[in-house]
Amino acid sequence: QFCTRAYLSAVIFSFFLNSSAHEQLGEGDITQKGYEKKRGKLLAPYIPQIQGVDPSLQIDNRIQASSQVALQGSKSNKSRAANTRDERFRSDLHTEAVQAALAKYKERKMPMPSKRRSVLVQSSVEACTPPDTSSASEDEGSLRRQGRLTTSTPYQGHSHPAVEHWFNRVIQGSSTSSSASSTSSHPGGRSVTTTNTTAHARPHVASVRGVSRGFNHHTSVMETADGVPVNSRVSNKIQQLLNTLKRPKRPPLREFFVDDFEELLDVQQPDPNQPKPEGQQMCPLEGEPLGVVTNWPPSLPAALQRWGTTQPKSPCLTALDNAGKPVYTLTYGKLWTRSQKLAYTLLNKLSSRNEPLLVPGDRVALVFPNNDPVMFMVAFYGCLLAELVPVPIEVPLTRKDAGSQQIGFLLGSCGVTLALTTDACQKGLPKAQTGEVATFKGWPRLLWFVTDGKHVVKPPKDWHPPIREASNDIAYIEYKTSKEGSTMGITVSHSAMLAHCHALTQACGYTEGETITNVLDFKREAGLWHGVLTSVMNRMHVISIPYSLMKVNPLSWIMKVHTYKARVAVVKSRDMHWSLLAQRDQRDISLSSLRMLIVADGANPWSISSCDAFLNVFQSRGLRPEVICPCASSSEAMTVAIRRPPEMGVPPPGKAVLSMGGLSHGVIRVDTEEKLSVLTVQDVGQVMPGALVCVVRAEGIPYLCQTDEVGEICVSSGSTGVAYYGLPGMTKNIFETVPVTPSGIPISGRPFTRTSLLGFVGPDSLVFVVGKMDGLMVVSGRRHNADDVVATALAVEPMKFVYRGRIAVFSVSVLHDERIVVVAEQRPDASEEDSFQWMSRVLQAIDSIHQVGVYCLALVPANTLPKAPLGGIHISETKQRFLEGALHPCNVLMCPHTCVTNLPKPRQKQPEVGPASMIVGNLVAGKRIAQACGRDLGQLEDNDQARKFLYIQDVLQWRAQATPDHPLFLVLNAKVLSVLGNTDVKKIYKQTLCAGIDLIATFYGCLYAGCVPVTVRPPHPQNLATTLPTVKMIVEVSKSVCILTTQAITKLLKSKEAAAAVDIKSWPTVLDTDDLPRKKSPQMYKPPTPEMLAYLDFSVSTTGILAGVKMSHAATSALCRSIKLQCELYPSRQIAICLDPYCGLGFALWCLCSVYSGHQSILVPPLELESNASLWLAAVSQYKVRVTFCSYSVMEMCTKGLGSQTEALRLRNVNLSCVRTCMVVAEERPRIALTQSFSKIFKDLGLSPRAVSTTFGCRVNVAICLQGTAGPDPTTVYVDMRALRHDRVRLVERGSPHSLPLMESGKILPGVKVIIANTETKGPLGDSHLGEIWVSSPHNATGYYTVYGEEALHADHFNTKLSFGDTQTVWARTGYLGFLRRTELTDASGERHDALYVVGSLDETLELRGMRYHPIDIETSVIRSHKSIAECAVFTWTNLLVVVVELEGSEQEALDLVALVTNVVLEEHYLIVGVVVVVDPGVIPINSRGEKQRMHLRDGFLADQLDPIYVAYNM
Repeated sequence: QFCTRAYLSAVIFSFFLNSSAHEQLGEGDITQKGYEKKRGKLLAPYIPQIQGVDPSLQIDNRIQASSQVALQGSKSNKSRAANTRDERFRSDLHTEAVQAALAKYKERKMPMPSKRRSVLVQSSVEACTPPDTSSASEDEGSLRRQGRLTTSTPYQGHSHPAVEHWFNRVIQGSSTSSSASSTSSHPGGRSVTTTNTTAHARPHVASVRGVSRGFNHHTSVMETADGVPVNSRVSNKIQQLLNTLKRPKRPPLREFFVDDFEELLDVQQPDPNQPKPEGQQMCPLEGEPLGVVTNWPPSLPAALQRWGTTQPKSPCLTALDNAGKPVYTLTYGKLWTRSQKLAYTLLNKLSSRNEPLLVPGDRVALVFPNNDPVMFMVAFYGCLLAELVPVPIEVPLTRKDAGSQQIGFLLGSCGVTLALTTDACQKGLPKAQTGEVATFKGWPRLLWFVTDGKHVVKPPKDWHPPIREASNDIAYIEYKTSKEGSTMGITVSHSAMLAHCHALTQACGYTEGETITNVLDFKREAGLWHGVLTSVMNRMHVISIPYSLMKVNPLSWIMKVHTYKARVAVVKSRDMHWSLLAQRDQRDISLSSLRMLIVADGANPWSISSCDAFLNVFQSRGLRPEVICPCASSSEAMTVAIRRPPEMGVPPPGKAVLSMGGLSHGVIRVDTEEKLSVLTVQDVGQVMPGALVCVVRAEGIPYLCQTDEVGEICVSSGSTGVAYYGLPGMTKNIFETVPVTPSGIPISGRPFTRTSLLGFVGPDSLVFVVGKMDGLMVVSGRRHNADDVVATALAVEPMKFVYRGRIAVFSVSVLHDERIVVVAEQRPDASEEDSFQWMSRVLQAIDSIHQVGVYCLALVPANTLPKAPLGGIHISETKQRFLEGALHPCNVLMCPHTCVTNLPKPRQKQPEVGPASMIVGNLVAGKRIAQACGRDLGQLEDNDQARKFLYIQDVLQWRAQATPDHPLFLVLNAKVLSVLGNTDVKKIYKQTLCAGIDLIATFYGCLYAGCVPVTVRPPHPQNLATTLPTVKMIVEVSKSVCILTTQAITKLLKSKEAAAAVDIKSWPTVLDTDDLPRKKSPQMYKPPTPEMLAYLDFSVSTTGILAGVKMSHAATSALCRSIKLQCELYPSRQIAICLDPYCGLGFALWCLCSVYSGHQSILVPPLELESNASLWLAAVSQYKVRVTFCSYSVMEMCTKGLGSQTEALRLRNVNLSCVRTCMVVAEERPRIALTQSFSKIFKDLGLSPRAVSTTFGCRVNVAICLQGTAGPDPTTVYVDMRALRHDRVRLVERGSPHSLPLMESGKILPGVKVIIANTETKGPLGDSHLGEIWVSSPHNATGYYTVYGEEALHADHFNTKLSFGDTQTVWARTGYLGFLRRTELTDASGERHDALYVVGSLDETLELRGMRYHPIDIETSVIRSHKSIAECAVFTWTNLLVVVVELEGSEQEALDLVALVTNVVLEEHYLIVGVVVVVDPGVIPINSRGEKQRMHLRDGFLADQLDPIYVAYNM
């Protein structure tokens, strides 16, 4: 039957060939695809808005105008709240400096990132509430307001429209060649640029690149050498980026440190001209001695007892509500009795299993809201009276509060089992299903006890709390969060607590009965020391002002000072700043009663501006300048220094104007010239009474500093913290430091406590603080303070774009150095362009003022930064989110090109060693030349009947006569089975577009008719626009005169949809193979010689080049024989094939091998797996197949689709234990991760882990390696990825850093010889050297089939000779890099086995910084960097590395990826990413073998066809 069909088709052909009706082929217009029209329509409404105005100018005027407004405003004191600037970080001098610095930069055009419309809208929808809300629960309501979401309809335009007029220049054809050398780039027939349109089903785009002359109607579009139309916006932006990057970087660096290999990273050498300290060695500074007070209580509980019994009516604490009205005044009598009740209840009324729950010394958590100081005070003193240790913490608002997990860790390590709280607070805590308080993440199990009146018991008459003298036992534990975000508990002893109260009383001149207003958090630090402890010591009256009231009325504290005639107020500079914004409302306020205004954060250098501005306004209301008393303190050392009140006759306050450049080198230089970068600092007064203070080097051994050197302030006194609870190692470092002189002698017998304050001692023994260790960022050996950077950013008129006070600056470690990151909250109404302009100006300002580059600047939607308990930003949590990719910014600007100056030097190519000396060198070193071969065909005398025939069609005829009923093919699809026997099979340049059996019959029909078949994948009905042009290309390039296909495909070719992509009239004659005539052809065509062309094999390479190779009859038979011997194929065998049958090894296995060897092939078309993923494996199991072939895409489909269904498959009796070899047909480096996960998943179904292996073939020879059935298992080696970049192979241990696993690509086929040659010199290389794989074999293809007579160009791909050594053998160059390595294993012939390792295609490699990178290595790192990256592809364009990532998650996450991708590529590959493109899943095109079409993607990107979610251009 089969032969009959073949004869009939042959008859038609001979007739067809004689008629000379050759139609001229028309031209198909398949490039720009209406894209321009669509884009134009969408952008039309926006473009004309600001036509012809340079955006940079607009911004400039606006900045100047608004800065003038602000200055006038502050002069006349009438500036409105909305437009005033944050006085905390305000210094007119600094603002002017920043403006001057910016003026120096001519507005450099920086390419603005492009963002999909839906992302734009969504970022501004997020929040419209004012940013300073402290509690997370309040903000959650504000996220989605009044259905504004309706605007976020997806928008297919590309970048923000108003930026159109920026981009007007066109790149002059600057195509970058990513191939290694011109000789190795593979050839192309004619090629087309096509568009990938489908969104999610990742299309098999086998389309082609480079547009041939006269093929493209868009003559107006200029083209690069690669045939990429470059009227695209992307190209312009990249050009802008290149222009930006051309500006000179930091001076070149000389020294290197070696990163455990020849990879050299620059190490920053200190600049010989940098300032060095020149002063004397400092002397430790002593505070005045602690005065002896008669009648001073022996401990704090004793003081409470005294006042509670002798002055019970005296007011202790007044609490206010949110309207500022006094709610309750706690008297000393009440405090005493209520604390006693609580102490008694805690010790006697709580029990578990009849044991008291608490014993003296146990730790108890105090969880009280900031507006309930009364309950807190009762609980705190109740614990002290019961000799329990209070641990005050914040109220957890949600289960996921910033930093809450670390608080839980602290409670756990302190062994806390009980938490005290108020009734109202307990009701507000998140509850579990049972109604109990939920367990917070990372917290121990707690019992919650409410301290309100009805729960506590009055103690019996005879019970009295023990009042002891202050001892060294722990009194309380204060929590502190470190820079890294971990929480430590600082233990304070009873004696230290008492001594600190004593010192504060003396330094501040506190007297009995004074009134004090406290705005600070009363649970810790200054709020606790002044407002809860020292106040009780001196029977003072505290007016506690809750944070929530300050938010409603920032003036409240001033009004209370006025109302209560308070003598002392404890505030932070932000409270002074806030009251300035509202001061116009109150005329009749007097601050004349104040004798001390304690500025608790006076150690922040930027507090001076708030102090000055506050004094300016309130001096007229009775505020005396000398009462402003900044102080310096830290949780560990408590109060370090405080400016004394004026009545103590102290020296006048000091002010220093310091050079920031000097400070960054740790040196104090008073800046006399009006330089731009200065820091103005106020003193924090004198050292505390009874304390000894010195300044030591912050890093390394604590050497004493010189007088003009900045260091960490250390304190030795009886009033500091004692330890970090449960952390003896850190305690020793911080609380037991021994400062030494330069000669190493300790300066004192007493241990010192490090305060984490950076500063120096100025004239008059005044202490100055210039920053904190927590905010210290050491970049390239220079020190920068986070607060200073914040101040500079805020001096760039931000009012319109970002929220003041909602800005975080921190450093992250990338590539052996700290990198500065700035994160700010963007106002909802700020336009994309404004924000971008603001960002670029901030970068310039910081660069100019601090001489340091910002690595990343991110803007997040309003209200999304994690908050600290009292409203500030939780820096460590922000940093954590940044590093985890959970910050969800709405704008990002990365500047790795500016910041990263310690990359290894680009590799200089040394003049090549000649090939002869290479061989001699190898011989001397005892290395063999890397050469290997499969078994010798001549010696394999098997009883191969098929060898008698020269032509495969003769073999078919012989089999049809000898065994007419033997089944050859079995085609499976999801539903039907069709079986074909020998007699069924037997049918130009002819083209066959068929599936399954039709394809095979038509192929042989062509051979019998003497035509040359060209098999082509039919176009995909859902994706005609992409796949049809490729078909058209192959028809044109192969000069086909006729198309043979099925009825269905004929209809498709002539359909209306097809006409849109390709002109129907341009197809040659189309014949329908379903409709064959009855009669047979009288004669069969016999080729004159076996060297005649048998068929053409067309395939699109991964670089997007269409290459057709010529296969002769001799090569076809040799290929079949080689595969037959390797896989031991004979008529009784069955093999299963799940591969595309159109080109390469897939075609040979599908159409040729069965006919040659006589075995039965079970054919599973990969498309069928889409509707039934288990089809292939079920067939393998059912037919007990020992040898099976598949592609990577099939393996991926099985791994993803069946991963969770192995149990169900086992129940259906799918058993894979029969499989001896499962080979993945590939033309790339083996994908170990995929093959291993496949083996692991299907191990449960009996698949042997040794069964899975890969094959290797390429255009010049479709089958070089195949695992086959005999021979040793494939081996895996680990090579150093960094050595590979230098074209060297360095074997390392598994798991060592930078190791890359490579799996052998199967065994070399019989008759195949392989050698590794140097790509440049074409000389042979030694064992384990990286070079190009050359192959010699009887089944090599004979050459490229191209139209333009370019064979000469690529002749050396098929017949090239070594330049030295064996110069006779003719080799074909595969275009792949790899190496041979002789293993310890023996092969079938008893010889030692040579393993071939394929590293990657030479055309695909990226040459960057003089090194050779394989895209897959960079992509693997990128995919690992964030859970939402589904796929990644990289390519280069004008020497910039472009990384395209597919985002599998919400579009919110798109911008998180930019920094993570940049970081991981820097860390692991020492490369700076130029552009990061975030796209939807399925955008990266892959071909039928599952390989990424990177060049295709590149063309789509440059032609603006990807519709990316976000494109970031790294500066």
